[in-house]
Amino acid sequence: WTDELNVRSVILRILLSVMLAAIIGCERSSKRHSAGLRTFILVSLASTTAMLTDLYLCRSATEGFPLISAAAVVGAAMISVNAILFSSTTAAALWSCGLVGMALGAGLYTVASISFLALFSSLALFPPIERYMKDNSNHFEIHLELKSKGNLQYFVTTVRSLGIRIEDIESNPAYLNSGLSVY
Repeated sequence: WTDELNVRSVILRILLSVMLAAIIGCERSSKRHSAGLRTFILVSLASTTAMLTDLYLCRSATEGFPLISAAAVVGAAMISVNAILFSSTTAAALWSCGLVGMALGAGLYTVASISFLALFSSLALFPPIERYMKDNSNHFEIHLELKSKGNLQYFVTTVRSLGIRIEDIESNPAYLNSGLSVY
C-alpha cells in the first residue's frame, strides 16, 4: 500500500517529510542558523506535495511530464540562493531537504532515508571535524579596513617582512563611497 498512490500512502509520505525536515530544522535552529524548523518543513513539504501532484497528474493523463516537481527543485534552489547570504551550509541543507521531500513524494523511501541520514550526519556530526581542520590550518582570511588605499601597500610590506605569504587580495565593493577601503 505504501507504493501505491492512495490516501494512506499520501499521509505517510507527508508525515515522513514533515518529521524528517523537522529533525533537520531543529538541528539548524539549535545552532541559530537563519533557516530553522519551519523553513525546512515548508521546503520539504512543498517538494513532497509537488512530487505527489506530478505522480497523480502523470498517472491520470496519457502523456505527463513532471513539471511541478521540476518547478519545486527550481523553487528550492531560489530559496537556497537567498539563504546563501546568511550561510552556504544552510542553503545547501535547504536544497537537500527539498530533494529528500521529493524522494518521499515519489515513494522512494530507501533513497529518502539514506539521503536524510547523510544530510543529518553532514550537519550534526561533521562540524567538529571541520572546526578541527580549520583550527589546524595554516591559511586564514583577514578582513582589513583602511582609511586610504595607500595604507594597503604599507600593510602588505609589513606582512611580507614577517615571512607571511599573501595569496590573494580582494577589494570589497560593498564599502564603496563609505570612506573606507576594505579588503
